[in-house]
Amino acid sequence: MKLVVWLGDSRARVREFDPDAMHEAGVQLGRVQLGKDPMDWMPMSSVGLGVCEICVRLGGAYRVIYIAKFAEAIYVLHAFQKKSRKTARLDMELAQLRFKRLVRDRRQT
Repeated sequence: MKLVVWLGDSRARVREFDPDAMHEAGVQLGRVQLGKDPMDWMPMSSVGLGVCEICVRLGGAYRVIYIAKFAEAIYVLHAFQKKSRKTARLDMELAQLRFKRLVRDRRQT
């Protein structure tokens, strides 16, 4: 089972989800840890190659953006409650920034 690494405030943000949504996000990340796809997800190539988004629709619309292509861990880049049909620009930019930092830091080690 792969380790989950939470970048920035992503863990704290998941803990702010509606309780049912927080539980479901954990269940879906558990599927990813086992090498399975989440039940409801989509690729987020606009954030970075291999980045995906878990969609949780319980008590609102919640998203967990992660990358699981690295052997050592699943990296959760960002988590947030979606308030409009389109993902907010600031949420996308934050996920992109964390992805770029992750790739840069992995190259340096």
